[in-house]
Amino acid sequence: MATLKFSSLAGRLRRSEIRELLKVTLHPDTISFAGGLPDPAIFPYQAVEAASQRVIKEQGRRALQYSPTEGEPFLREQLSAFMQRQGDIAKPEDIIVVSSSQQALDLLGKIFIDPGDPVIVERPTYLGTIQAFRAFGADFCGVEMDDDGIIPEELEKTIVRLQRQGRKPKFIYLIPDFQNPAGVTLSMERRKRVLEIASRYDLLIAEDSPYRELRFRGEMLPSLYAMDTEGRVLLMKTLSKMFCPGFRLGWMTGPAEVLDKIVMAKQMTDLCTSAYTSILTGFLIQDGHIERQIEISKNLYIRKAEVMLNALEKYMPAIEGLSWSKPDGGMFLWVRLPEYMDTAEMITEAVKLKVVYVVGTGFFADGSGHNAMRLNYSYPTEEKIVEGVQRLAQVIKSRVRDTSKKTTIQR
Repeated sequence: MATLKFSSLAGRLRRSEIRELLKVTLHPDTISFAGGLPDPAIFPYQAVEAASQRVIKEQGRRALQYSPTEGEPFLREQLSAFMQRQGDIAKPEDIIVVSSSQQALDLLGKIFIDPGDPVIVERPTYLGTIQAFRAFGADFCGVEMDDDGIIPEELEKTIVRLQRQGRKPKFIYLIPDFQNPAGVTLSMERRKRVLEIASRYDLLIAEDSPYRELRFRGEMLPSLYAMDTEGRVLLMKTLSKMFCPGFRLGWMTGPAEVLDKIVMAKQMTDLCTSAYTSILTGFLIQDGHIERQIEISKNLYIRKAEVMLNALEKYMPAIEGLSWSKPDGGMFLWVRLPEYMDTAEMITEAVKLKVVYVVGTGFFADGSGHNAMRLNYSYPTEEKIVEGVQRLAQVIKSRVRDTSKKTTIQR
């Protein structure tokens, strides 16, 4: 075999912890709280089948051909109309279609991040973002959160500290709505303050918004993009959570100078996104199926979230340091355990009991979060949610017994 010398970028690549866990969940008896999967029982199979036939019948030549890098014009028109109905304004020509938001993150890294560049993220943040930006050598500068999202005072302190070092952050990356993994939403007051801070220090905000439409309690807040009056917010959207992940479709809109670089980066990555899937999606949006799917999802997920919250309350041990978030939308709960517990050590025991979650360390670039885990409630059935929480509680209770006699924790 040839002697291989990989690039420095290849040396920074890491496997996705979630994708690796999904292999374990193939066992039919395993209950998975790991992936951010929509419930396949509610996928709009008939609508997709009908639209697929329409694509070939009405747009076959175009659908089976290459499409523009920016995206199929018909889909961009429909995405623009959809955004307007959701309170976001973007002209079709200001929308770039991508292969879901993970490609958006990769393209963002390509055009902004050189090795060692500081990038501000929430603590915790989406592990796919860490994976994408780490490949380009980002220096992650984490800012603490609470139940109202990122803490503005901590954000400004981080920016000032970096400026004193002569290092300006490349951008602020945020998931304002039902944050992955914490499940919390950035409050209206803090949205205003974050925009003010970004303006004061002349920073770009990368707003990742996969879940905003999936609010099942309370009033939908305006996006940072909608509130932006200075053209400093880049909005990233995806259909994976609100419609079908198998389509692998998302989009970006924001400052024209950024979008121009995104197009060039995308051209060297994949030339264009699937024309067939784009036209198919355009028909589905035009016919109102996206909004109907969102309503179906919200009505289901509010029940599942309540089932999980009730099960946690009923079966988890009453111990100091154990708590969980109570989201008003999205797909996830964030569980914190006592400091002496380690969810990475617990996962082996959990797998034996055929229940899996995502360990907290995956959501922290510095490897912290050992005593946290992310739980997904959108995918398993209500019955499996209850059974899975019982199994998980069994694992946690065993750790309470195992560690109750220890006075010093060796790490």
